[in-house]
Amino acid sequence: MNLLTIFLQTPAGAQPNALTSLLPLLLIIVVFYFFMIRPQVKKQKELKTYRSSIQKGEKIVTTGGIYGKVTDIKDQTVTVEIAENVRIKIDKNAVLKDSEDVGLQK
Repeated sequence: MNLLTIFLQTPAGAQPNALTSLLPLLLIIVVFYFFMIRPQVKKQKELKTYRSSIQKGEKIVTTGGIYGKVTDIKDQTVTVEIAENVRIKIDKNAVLKDSEDVGLQK
């Protein structure tokens, strides 16, 4: 017989312990927190600090996959040069990462 089923069996006529019935649910919540929620929050925090530290001349990649070089920075917008004399204005939240992260040279 499985060891877990032996521990979870209650004697005849006894009430099941509330802790043993909630333990699997608590374990699932803890696993979700440490393997899914916490890493995602950490990644979002790193992305926020990166977006706030963008400087002129830096090569970036947008969430839409557009590669370009930053030419101007405002509070919530960034002007990106994607080709010679072709500039687009994008929201800072659309900046995904530095192009060095994907293997491009500055």
